[in-house]
Amino acid sequence: MLNLTGKGKAHTCDGTTRRDFLQVGTLGVSGLSLVDYLEAKEQGHVSEGHDERSCIMLFNLGAPSQLDTFDMKPEAPLEVRGPFKPISTSCGAYQLSEILPKHAAISEHLALVRSCHHTGAAVHDAGWQMMQTGRQFQGGVNTPHAGSVLSYLKGRRSDLPPFVVLPETMGRGGGNLPNGQAGGFLGKAHDPFALMADPSRPDFRVPDLLPPATLGEVRLSRRRRLRDLVDSTVKDFESTENAGMMGKNFEAAYRLMSSPQAREAFDLTKESQSVRDRYGMNRFGQCCLLARRLVEAGVRFVTVNTFLTVFDEITWDIHGSKPFTSIEGMRDIVAPMYDQGYSALIEDLQQRGMLGNTLVCNLAEFGRTPKVNPAGGRDHWPQCFTVGFAGGGVKGGQVVGASDPIGGVPADRPVQPGDVIATIFHSLGLKLDSHLPGPAGRPFPLVDFGYREIHELF
Repeated sequence: MLNLTGKGKAHTCDGTTRRDFLQVGTLGVSGLSLVDYLEAKEQGHVSEGHDERSCIMLFNLGAPSQLDTFDMKPEAPLEVRGPFKPISTSCGAYQLSEILPKHAAISEHLALVRSCHHTGAAVHDAGWQMMQTGRQFQGGVNTPHAGSVLSYLKGRRSDLPPFVVLPETMGRGGGNLPNGQAGGFLGKAHDPFALMADPSRPDFRVPDLLPPATLGEVRLSRRRRLRDLVDSTVKDFESTENAGMMGKNFEAAYRLMSSPQAREAFDLTKESQSVRDRYGMNRFGQCCLLARRLVEAGVRFVTVNTFLTVFDEITWDIHGSKPFTSIEGMRDIVAPMYDQGYSALIEDLQQRGMLGNTLVCNLAEFGRTPKVNPAGGRDHWPQCFTVGFAGGGVKGGQVVGASDPIGGVPADRPVQPGDVIATIFHSLGLKLDSHLPGPAGRPFPLVDFGYREIHELF
């Protein structure tokens, strides 16, 4: 790992060594290297008319129970329908659980897909891979996150990174598998910029965003000039691949740290306390607010992890007994936090005229078992669950697909992870029949054959 003031050494492929006097820390793997948007457009990867669009992916780590949130079954037996009652929504097209009243109030913007399923193992990290990349990793090939693909094909449009994860990338999920929140075979240059901080804390500041107190902007600029001088005196250094990557990382780090625009975007003190309270003064709520600010400042893709791990936290993972969450814990802690943060985000985007150009998707790794288990909770269930979409050209206030009478399997319009990712790409203006430079230089399809956007949403 690199840092801004450390004493590392960089080695070129021909053995040349130079002091890496200005290293770039986590910024070196923050998705800041660019592929020219115009070049991608020229090669046919990007459609006309959607470059202004961004995506906020809310990833419900732990997996909400579809039967207790978005796909109520009030006519089913008690051990299936659970303890909560359905309530009407503002759009009148569907009902939601009573634990999501604020979702119900903005339902005209929210489209539900109640027939999502996948064939991956019923472990969290397998679902994380599939739902964020559209594929299950096989043969040592790690598929890039949807945000990394956008970073590669369109690059940045401001001083900020094209792809950001809030508050940080996922922790472990129990399966010891890669979590899918990385650049994969596109390289670390397209990994997300991870905040690595809780924006709800009073002392919140972004690590690695601003120069350390001992390194002012004048000194930073001086070191930049010194670096250029070193590069020019080391024979053939700039012609090496290592040098090219280092140069891009340096320029990205320098540009980010010296940018008033970046500082402004991450500064939540610019928001009134009433706005912050509206989102909820908790980690998830403030991450949703920060996501809105980042998109407003030009970030193309923001992923907000509702939780960081399924261990040692109260999450959507409602197995019912410790160390996991009970249904009561979901009702009293998880659902109110999520309900407040999500509804505030949608309302705020709408009031600012941003919702049409911001796709907000609610994803999770799987659903929960149709029957309540002996501990009073529900277990992992990839066979059927609900995902949601708002903004970004999506027609809200509708339901696509349906589950069977106990919410166990799709009964109509089955949807798989590849379709979900294709829907995101479609909204963002990427051509689904294009290819990425895959492992060993072989073309890698943006979307596997047979998967398409959920066209009923648009």
